[in-house]
Amino acid sequence: MKWLIGMLIVMPALEIVLFILSDKLIGIWPTVAFIMLTGMMGVWLAKRQGLAVVEKAKREIFYGRLPSGAMLDGICVFIGGVLLLMPGFLTDAVGVFLLLPATRSFVKPYVARWLKSFFETKTFFFYR
Repeated sequence: MKWLIGMLIVMPALEIVLFILSDKLIGIWPTVAFIMLTGMMGVWLAKRQGLAVVEKAKREIFYGRLPSGAMLDGICVFIGGVLLLMPGFLTDAVGVFLLLPATRSFVKPYVARWLKSFFETKTFFFYR
């Protein structure tokens, strides 16, 4: 939980520094245009990857398998899409990293281990 609070403080500060550096390097309007372009690209890529994940889950369910890999992909696609919609260069880089299937495979084991720790420590709960 402490790392989350730290990220909520550090990430915006880093994004502001990157905005200022980008403004000095390429100017304000190209910076704004780039931010808007990455947002639109993020929506398109998240939709495309999300539909691919849904199809993968359907295929696994059709063959009687638990779609655990597709669920992990779905979590990564969701987080990547949200990060791409947020304005900023660092969040865009992490969002693209989570949306591309080739790079997403590096993150999936960590997400699975993180989710497994919730179930093992009984900190994960649900309401009926």
